[in-house]
Amino acid sequence: MTLNTAVSQSANLQEEDLRGYVIHATKEVFGTMVMMDVQDCFPLREPVTKFQCSITGMVGLAGTYTGILSIHCPRPLALCITSNMLGMVVDEVGEDVNDALGEIANMLGGYVKQILSKGGLDISLSIPTVISGEEYTINAMTDSDCVIIPFTHESDRFLVGLKLSKEN
Repeated sequence: MTLNTAVSQSANLQEEDLRGYVIHATKEVFGTMVMMDVQDCFPLREPVTKFQCSITGMVGLAGTYTGILSIHCPRPLALCITSNMLGMVVDEVGEDVNDALGEIANMLGGYVKQILSKGGLDISLSIPTVISGEEYTINAMTDSDCVIIPFTHESDRFLVGLKLSKEN
């Protein structure tokens, strides 16, 4: 699971640099918007493609670089994140949770967009997509051109993934 070589050369970024930006962005978003301290636990020891009782927020990137920024949380952590963002107790998955995870994916995607783009003009972000379920698989996470960073909050683990490729 590594950064695409064409992306690395074009953006003049090493995988460690991009990983550092994603870690910084995640800690900043969680610290300021969610009021949670999170710790990165890089490297990911094994590929993760199957999720159980989880919520995934994703935003697509299109333009000079294409890809997906995703955040994958277990259901209890997604409820806690949403509760913190809204300042009220949220105890079931619904629109509030979808909106919260989608917004976090959007903020993280925006941060990556600023790092990779020329003033934000050559990369567009899609509307966030949120998936939840008892069990689902995301195949994009298996590709070699994907940087996946595990994080923890207290005893809960979540993943932030960034899959990027360079358009010709």
